[in-house]
Amino acid sequence: MDRLSRNEAALAFGAVALEAGKAIMAARSFAASARRKPDGSPVTQADLDADSLIRSRLPDIMPNVLIITEETFGPVEAKPGSVMPERFILVDPLDGTREFTAGRDEFTVNIALIEAGQPVAGTIYAPAISRLYVAGDGAFGADVRPDDPMPRVGTMRELTTSPIPEGGLRAVVSRSHLDPATKQWLEDRQISELCSSGSSLKFCMIAEGRADVYPRLAPTMEWDTAAGHAILTAAGGCVLGLDGSPLRYGKAEAGFRNDSFIAWGRLPVR
Repeated sequence: MDRLSRNEAALAFGAVALEAGKAIMAARSFAASARRKPDGSPVTQADLDADSLIRSRLPDIMPNVLIITEETFGPVEAKPGSVMPERFILVDPLDGTREFTAGRDEFTVNIALIEAGQPVAGTIYAPAISRLYVAGDGAFGADVRPDDPMPRVGTMRELTTSPIPEGGLRAVVSRSHLDPATKQWLEDRQISELCSSGSSLKFCMIAEGRADVYPRLAPTMEWDTAAGHAILTAAGGCVLGLDGSPLRYGKAEAGFRNDSFIAWGRLPVR
């Protein structure tokens, strides 16, 4: 990487995510005033405040690197025949807006660096539960309040995925988007434990060794998954399409929409 190592990029993103988390918490009292975007998804003032802050900070970290955020994505990026740069940044300034507006704490700030179609550094910050995750060459977590300074890697706990238990998979699924196809996928496998969670925290549960698999057969966007993908991969896991190939990023021609995928803590169980 030019100028910054992967860990340095992840820590720089983490510092920005902490700032965005503070802005989100300041706007939380206005969560009920969500409006609907053209695609039907909700957006709040907290989404917009966090988006503006992140877009103002990232150019200082990585000048001249394309930034694509959920709230500023438009038809130019999705123009047919568009060629994406080798390196770009994906941002979801407030992942889990439905959880946020419902008064739950499972919402996050997601920032990820993409190189050659894969997330190579990223951060997830959940300000309401004061939990920060960063990943570059390794994956790390820490308890950090929005007003706290950004911790150093040496003070954070290193994350690693767990071996698959003999008694069956511990699965985590979306709280808001559990579709019939995902239910069928679960029924076809030996699942010993099932829990639901909002936002990108599902990837973090696997990275921490608290779950083994996250199937997602309902639609997602690249900014929903990139940071979690980076953290899970650095912790020893993988994110694969249904054909077994790695989930790729920069699909401008598809409007940055993901295909179905399975996030695994270790090598897939067929």
